[in-house]
Amino acid sequence: MSTTDPPVNTSSSVDDREQSVTPLELFFDLVFVFAFTQVTGFLIHHLTWTGLAQSAALLGVLWWAWVCYSWLTGVVNAEEVMSARLVVLAAMAAMLIVALAVPDAFGDDAVLFGIAYFIVRFLHIVLYIVVAPAETQTAVRRIAPGFLGGPALLVLAGFFDGSVQAILWILAIVIDYGIVFIRGVEGFHVHVEHFVERHRLIMIIALGESLIAIGIGAGGIPLTLTVIGAALLGIILVIALWWLYFDYIVLAAENRLSKEIGTARAVMARDSYSYIHLLIVGSIIFVAVGIEQTIAHVGEPLALIPAIAFCGGCGLYLLGHTAFRFRDHRTVSYLRLGVGIVAVALIPVALQIPALAALALLTALLVGLTVYETLWSEHRNRLRSTK
Repeated sequence: MSTTDPPVNTSSSVDDREQSVTPLELFFDLVFVFAFTQVTGFLIHHLTWTGLAQSAALLGVLWWAWVCYSWLTGVVNAEEVMSARLVVLAAMAAMLIVALAVPDAFGDDAVLFGIAYFIVRFLHIVLYIVVAPAETQTAVRRIAPGFLGGPALLVLAGFFDGSVQAILWILAIVIDYGIVFIRGVEGFHVHVEHFVERHRLIMIIALGESLIAIGIGAGGIPLTLTVIGAALLGIILVIALWWLYFDYIVLAAENRLSKEIGTARAVMARDSYSYIHLLIVGSIIFVAVGIEQTIAHVGEPLALIPAIAFCGGCGLYLLGHTAFRFRDHRTVSYLRLGVGIVAVALIPVALQIPALAALALLTALLVGLTVYETLWSEHRNRLRSTK
């Protein structure tokens, strides 16, 4: 072996065995469609600073539940093992209860939310014990205290309110997210094609939430030309969000992830997808709130929280892309970064002009970015040409 050869990775054969996304995984994801819709509805009914923070917290714990299962089902085919299939379906049922409890997760249904969520996460550990290889089971035991301790704190938080409840939620999220950062992901394996495909699908689910928001916003009001125009601008904005992610960003990310092996691949997957994608998915949920509020109040300026959610969501989407690219490639798209900053800077403007005009500005901003990159970005065209 020459000095330039890559190190031998004894687990590379495991990492290289790819499998398609199974019907069971797709079925499991359906409950998250409902869960994300519930978070959007929660924020719409709690348009305050507290509501914004609580919505972000809810999204954080729901996202982490999906992340945990996506790592496992990407390594083993739970659909082929009857006991594993039953555990996944049981987790899906528990996740439905979690979603149902979201609207009052900080009130009367707080304990129910916490218990149901703990069951979802406990079944995840059980699933690893049932089907995971020995090396991965060892890794799971290493992080299990955090993966169960965080959700347990959510159960405890259900018995309190106010600042005590908030502190327990913060501790739960910090412990849950932090355990895999502190203790690492050595022993976990990532099948690149399957792993990336799972995240493509969850992105579609999140984008679908924005389309649902158009319907919610238009519900119960006359379909005037103004409302129809707002709906069309809304779907054009969602198309731009889709284009900016799927046109070439995801291709570059998959190619980069496939070049890593073993633990280095798992670390990159954790950082780029489990952590950074929360910003991207979360931003789409906030954009959905902005679209819904625009269509519902098309001729009026947006209120403060909807304006922050809408403009900030568009900005956060592009800032998330920037962080994604920097983590993987150590480069930055200054154009996307700049457009993201401009979107955030439009918050005070959105407070002064009709909501329809704010929607038109944000749509023009993102569509303009999309058109420019598609026609003139050498990086984009080089990636598409080698697809």
